[in-house]
Amino acid sequence: MTDFDPGDYEIAELGPAIKDIDDVAELEEILQKEHRGENRAGAIALIESRIEKFSEDDEEPADADGLDLSEMSAADVGNALQDIDDISDLESLLEREESGEDRGSVKRLIQNRIDSVQGSDEEAAEAEIDERPPEERHPDLDHPTRDKRHVRALRGGSYRDMWVYCETQAGELIDVSKEMLGKARQLMDQYNDDYDEQERVVAVLIGDDVSKHVEDVVAYGADVVVVREDDRLDRFQHKAYTEIFCDMARAGASHDGGEVTGGRDEDWRDYDKPRYVLFPATNNGRDLSALVQGELDSGLASDCSGLYITEEVISNPVKTGVAGEKKEFERILHMKRPDFSGFEYSTILCIDNPTREFHPQGASVIPGSFDVPDPDPACEGLVVEHDAPLDDDWFPVTVTDFDQLDEGIDLTGHEVIVAVGRGIGDDPTQGIELAQELAGQFDDAEIGVTRGIVTGSYQFDGHVEQYTHEDRQIGETGQIVAPKLYIAAGISGAVQHKVGMDESDTIVSINTDPNARIRDFSDYFIEGDLFEVLPRLTEALKQGQLGEAIASDGGDTAAEGGDTR
Repeated sequence: MTDFDPGDYEIAELGPAIKDIDDVAELEEILQKEHRGENRAGAIALIESRIEKFSEDDEEPADADGLDLSEMSAADVGNALQDIDDISDLESLLEREESGEDRGSVKRLIQNRIDSVQGSDEEAAEAEIDERPPEERHPDLDHPTRDKRHVRALRGGSYRDMWVYCETQAGELIDVSKEMLGKARQLMDQYNDDYDEQERVVAVLIGDDVSKHVEDVVAYGADVVVVREDDRLDRFQHKAYTEIFCDMARAGASHDGGEVTGGRDEDWRDYDKPRYVLFPATNNGRDLSALVQGELDSGLASDCSGLYITEEVISNPVKTGVAGEKKEFERILHMKRPDFSGFEYSTILCIDNPTREFHPQGASVIPGSFDVPDPDPACEGLVVEHDAPLDDDWFPVTVTDFDQLDEGIDLTGHEVIVAVGRGIGDDPTQGIELAQELAGQFDDAEIGVTRGIVTGSYQFDGHVEQYTHEDRQIGETGQIVAPKLYIAAGISGAVQHKVGMDESDTIVSINTDPNARIRDFSDYFIEGDLFEVLPRLTEALKQGQLGEAIASDGGDTAAEGGDTR
């Protein structure tokens, strides 16, 4: 008799609780307890599904000799055939049907099963693949892209190095460029140790007067800096930046074993295209990354927050070329990004097919995902000036005059963010004031808000209204931040908001609802009214007693799915 009582579990907890129980008799007993107890439809379905799984595993394979085809419908025969893999048994069944009922539908089912089993036993032959572009394979059809210059993926190409597009804004190197250089340096140092290689970090600078950043990008980790300056590049333009980056990446040449077979040679490199490439997930970086990777005939993982390089065993026949076989792919860049729910992470891989190669393996990186490294002024690097001609057609727009708009507040570089949500509804102005006072206790803090504040109908006094605008919104449709400390006051924890702050080092949340979703991904959860809690936290910071204040307010550790202490 089992001691397991399904009534001790919520339905969401029941599935994981019974996942290690594989005894059908014990599962049947648990099912009866549920029937006698709460009799929940969802719980019954879970247990019955588990029973069915192991009942199917215990079933004996069908015995061909024991089948009486004359008593079976075509559907019954079809189901029975799925468990018969012996060719002689299947041929015997076919003969019995031909000498008996002689039904065409049943004979076709048996013959199809014979063909299927024979096909799985034979060595898969490599199919001849027509790699011509669509307009050549189907000349009779009208193709709007007939005149487009197709960029073919290479086969047996040579790939090396990790390239980093270093974006500048208003003439300054932005922080995410420094973050990517530091991460690329870590990745390639480990890569060179693991594979006994000497591959490099290559920084790319495109713009007007960007040479002044060369020493900086070398100090942040670049071995090589490829620079293109032109006064027409003072503003980001899609066509020009894409063409320049792609020409840098493939050098206008196709290499075969280190020998240039066409295009332009460059003595600092002996490969066709970069192995890896990183872009910032900024407005311009997102555009450029997609255009470049499309032009280089590869793939892109956008908005990534984690990167590592290792081997991966893949069984997908599209990648291995043979169904049922596994293949180990080496030197694969694993690119982690939040999925569309915001509660899970997906790892994206860019892996070759048997007939084509996907390089560079590319990702765009969410600002704030990695630490800005300490620059090393002693570092030295090679500087390569890109001097290929620029086509006037790449510059279809000329800016003759402009007004500088208020760019709003950038929350991404601050160590502390104090964010407020709908919980300030009882007194919206005071709620913002309390957030201001708390943020004022830190050396580097800013105030953020949820979408509910931006789109809500709250009335704010003029002196705090600036803190309620869209430029301070954190979340899926706002800014994505990763401060050392994130204080969430009166925020429920909707998926869209979680995406914007989930990478914060430490999350402290304050909410009157003990079951608020934000508790599940907070490091500390304070059950209480923000109008009472925030002043106490502010006073505690003034006294240097923040930890004691959190504890006295009932703070619980809520990491790992909400476990408390």
